[in-house]
Amino acid sequence: MAGSDNIHSNKQFQTTIDISICIVTHNCSQILIRCLKSLSNCSGVYNSEIIVVDNHSTDNTKYIMQKDYSNVQLIYNENNLGFAVGINQAIDVALGYYILILNPDTILSVDTISILADFLNNHPNTAICGPKIKNEDGTFQKSCRRGESRPWAVFSYLFGLDKLFPMRKVFNGYHLSYIDENIQTQVGGLSGACMMIRYNTINIIGKFDEQYFLYQEDSDICLRALKNGWDINYIPKAEIIHTGGAGGTASHYLLLLFHWHLSYFKLYRKHYSKDYNIMFNIIFYLIMATKLLLTFATIPFRK
Repeated sequence: MAGSDNIHSNKQFQTTIDISICIVTHNCSQILIRCLKSLSNCSGVYNSEIIVVDNHSTDNTKYIMQKDYSNVQLIYNENNLGFAVGINQAIDVALGYYILILNPDTILSVDTISILADFLNNHPNTAICGPKIKNEDGTFQKSCRRGESRPWAVFSYLFGLDKLFPMRKVFNGYHLSYIDENIQTQVGGLSGACMMIRYNTINIIGKFDEQYFLYQEDSDICLRALKNGWDINYIPKAEIIHTGGAGGTASHYLLLLFHWHLSYFKLYRKHYSKDYNIMFNIIFYLIMATKLLLTFATIPFRK
């Protein structure tokens, strides 16, 4: 159940750290450096620490971090353990009252972190909040705020109904396109590219679910927070730029597609399948599998 305590209720020590910035990276050293430089420009009254978990990069990430960023806590994995495992490794050593989950391919505005932390300070029933996320060309990244990923919302998204009818609520339960991007609102999910979570929430609902190697771990933790009585808020006054696909996994396009569908299958089975009968679930799984196969089949014809 949600609560107003925004300190480490289960910590056995005192900490002067307000915010732990947790980044999982893989083979994207130059992108990571750009992110860290933007973090160094962030203003505010909050004390922070940066924890980078490197999932077995084979580029020069480890060397650069040890040479030029000794103030950053580095955790190096001998294998690529996936996003959820990496974030949990960072959370295990984090000292902050708030945990900022951040992708390496992001650039933060100077006041992004302070706006998000101020919001959590002033809204004790909010467990997680996230910023407006833009592409490098300045356009809005719709995936930064989402509704709950129930079947109709996902169908409308996967089959393009949301694009055909962008202002119709019935077809936009996933990306919430009928809500102006500049309006602060409670949502069903946020993007793991940038979200700030109360440590106290993690104490109550647990860390990220490690069955998700890539994708949907952000949706899962948001759903668990909602089910425990917390609010999830989208805060457009805070802004970041997210390159998207700039990490080391970008070259594995087919693998990414597979992981997105597999992770959604796991999310649906965990959170939604019990709300529907067996026949509906079978049909739903078949449709998702067919959609994945069709996507693979049409890749050679795409630009």
